[in-house]
Amino acid sequence: MTHYILGIDGGGTSCRAAVATPDGMVLGRGKSGAANILTDPNNAIISITEAAKAAYRDAGLDEAGINSASAFLGLAGTNVGDLTRYVHDRLPFRHTDIDSDGLVALQGAIGNEDGAVAILGTGSIFMGRKDGTVRYIGGWGFTVGDLGGGARLGHALLQEALLAHDGVHPRSTVTDAVLDEFKGDPRSIVEFARLSKPGDFGRFAPLIFDHARRGDRQALAIVEAAAASVNEALDAIMKLAGAPRLCLLGGLAPLYPEWLSHGHRAILMEAEADALTGAVALAAKGYRERTGAAA
Repeated sequence: MTHYILGIDGGGTSCRAAVATPDGMVLGRGKSGAANILTDPNNAIISITEAAKAAYRDAGLDEAGINSASAFLGLAGTNVGDLTRYVHDRLPFRHTDIDSDGLVALQGAIGNEDGAVAILGTGSIFMGRKDGTVRYIGGWGFTVGDLGGGARLGHALLQEALLAHDGVHPRSTVTDAVLDEFKGDPRSIVEFARLSKPGDFGRFAPLIFDHARRGDRQALAIVEAAAASVNEALDAIMKLAGAPRLCLLGGLAPLYPEWLSHGHRAILMEAEADALTGAVALAAKGYRERTGAAA
């Protein structure tokens, strides 16, 4: 019987999976919806399973084969509560290892070397490795953490739009853009926020950066506050990293560099590979360690 491994990268916006041979050769990839186990563990289970099946189909394999796969999952929300065990016990794989989405991103970006990564997407998390030891900062979720993440930025913009509507703060092009989207009705903004998940707020982040680059005062205030939080976290994580190497990852990674301090911009480097590649590498490593298979 042929054995396969699965690498899975699950975040607040989407979940990606890759099926590979035990030596890490990728055969197929799949994608599905959000997989943040802190925000919605049951939907995360569905997304993970769907992405794995899609990867098998892409490889020309029977999707039922996921039941015999060894999987390594990097998921958003694993650092809070007992949800990791809840999700682990409900996944269909033969063997399942779960860690943070940050770990697979770190592995993909810098391989086995020392350095740090900042994942700036819907949420935010910062990781550093020194002499094989990995340390984390942030990743505490939208409710009380994720400073600098897209969801926080979008939430701040909606607040600012309401303040502009009420005449508390001056209107600007970015607040006008939001008010226009909701047809000038603040109640629609409130209803949207009430029903929204982090990814829904996060979709406003590129709009904020765009208006900030144009000098919009309200957008600038939001971006500068977010960048200050990111710079603080980078100061802290670089003290824990074993080398001055920093990768920015996630959907907002291309938008942040110009807002960072000179010291952080000076050590930025391109990632060697993406988080899904890191997940596959960790799945292969785990398989070798359990079975004694050759590297």
